[in-house]
Amino acid sequence: MRSTILVAIAFFTLMFTANAQDRSNFKAGFSAGIPVGDAADISSFSIGFDVNYHWGVSELLDVGVVTGFINAFGDTMPDQTEFEDVQFIPVAGSLRIYPTYHFKFGGDVGYAIGVNDGNEGGLFYRPVVGYNITGNTELNVSYTAVSNDGTFSIATVGILFLF
Repeated sequence: MRSTILVAIAFFTLMFTANAQDRSNFKAGFSAGIPVGDAADISSFSIGFDVNYHWGVSELLDVGVVTGFINAFGDTMPDQTEFEDVQFIPVAGSLRIYPTYHFKFGGDVGYAIGVNDGNEGGLFYRPVVGYNITGNTELNVSYTAVSNDGTFSIATVGILFLF
């Protein structure tokens, strides 16, 4: 667990150091979602915090890194069985394609570190479709999944702010 926390701290430090040099590609925001598939059996709702840093390769393509925090709230079954919250810290590479100024699509792929007890984490992937509401605000829709002996997946809507 200590090495996981150290990796997360190093990742955040790298992102904020890069941000000090060029702030135009740093975004942070929030997301909310509904667990789908097997995840819907043990959780009811999720919230998350997203942090992105992208470098413009061209006018149509950005690559970058993504991290954040995802918390899916545990559900209570009709037989009073209670499930605990499921929590992840994703660490991933990111790709965004911009067919127009306002519209973008892409994805994130990496590893999601399991935070709660008994959560080993797993392969993290998230296809994303986004729309620039203003020059500083993006609305996006995504499918977030963590795979490890099954898939924990969430359909999300998020908002990101440019810093």
